[in-house]
Amino acid sequence: MTQIFAHRGYSAAYAENTMSAFLAAEKAGADGLELDVQLTRDGEAVVIHDEKLDRTTSGSGFVKDHSYKEIRLFNANKKSTKKEPIPSLTEVLEWLKTTKLICNIELKNGIFPYEGMEEKVIGLVQKYDLSDRIIISSFNHYSIVNCVRMAPEIETAPLFLESIYMPWIYSQSIRAKGIHPKHSTITDDLITATMENGIAVRPYTVNREVDMRRLFKINCSAFITDDPAKAVKIKKKYEKRP
Repeated sequence: MTQIFAHRGYSAAYAENTMSAFLAAEKAGADGLELDVQLTRDGEAVVIHDEKLDRTTSGSGFVKDHSYKEIRLFNANKKSTKKEPIPSLTEVLEWLKTTKLICNIELKNGIFPYEGMEEKVIGLVQKYDLSDRIIISSFNHYSIVNCVRMAPEIETAPLFLESIYMPWIYSQSIRAKGIHPKHSTITDDLITATMENGIAVRPYTVNREVDMRRLFKINCSAFITDDPAKAVKIKKKYEKRP
């Protein structure tokens, strides 16, 4: 049955990419998480989507220009007085170890190539013995290839904004075991054909009930959503069917 991945955690109701959002996603019954990684000035992998701190935190400027110590002082729960730090990837993986969740780590290295990011992330995944529960994705497909070369045992999935012709052929060529397309750019036929060719399909970001139903109906591998509770509720209706 289609798996549900919580996009930046349960981001429909909690501050995105925070431990609160991740804990809430697990509680809501998500099968997995999707989160984003950037590197600080001193090379620490931190969980935040934007290259800049301004939109989601009390800080400003680029993540890469601040030390990890500085990054931890900012509030990642900007809309609330309740302070919440930007999590380190170490912190998230430590907690993940205590759960059964799968985790999609998106490397945010399309704008800044972040030297050593792949080694850093793979090293942490291996340290916590989570290789079989991690999917590494990126819009930077060169980075995906680097990850496969470094750790072929960790699943990878290129991200796509546009429609790709025969995406399973492309995925196989870069030794990826999945694809993460924008949900509105991939047809049911293409999803089915990709899965039939042994490649998992996990579209993003699926928030409308009509889109969720469409993917449950064709038993899509998984999808990524801001609202895992809503997705779980709809999924239960499909599980009850004969």
